[in-house]
Amino acid sequence: MEKYAWKATIVDGCLEEYVRRHNEIWPEMVEVLKEAGIRNYTIWNTGNEMFGYYECEKGIEYAARIQATSPIVKKWDEYMKDILIMEMDPVTGAQPLLKKVFEMD
Repeated sequence: MEKYAWKATIVDGCLEEYVRRHNEIWPEMVEVLKEAGIRNYTIWNTGNEMFGYYECEKGIEYAARIQATSPIVKKWDEYMKDILIMEMDPVTGAQPLLKKVFEMD
């Protein structure tokens, strides 16, 4: 199982709204993530920094392709852009893949 991690920044004063939106995540968004093979998805925060982690049972490339072509994901990204600052990779158009430096099983 491949693992994926991302980072982002919350707009000042918007953490509570970010949490609310995720507590009310759209069922169709959850379905897209499941279709993409995403499991064990967790998001953490400290201050205005966000860190997300998930496992890709069908591989990172498959998960990225499903998300990139989903109108639901595009709608979610639009919904979140007023409170979340995401740095995107100019080559892939996706969130930059964080480099793993340590893992303990």
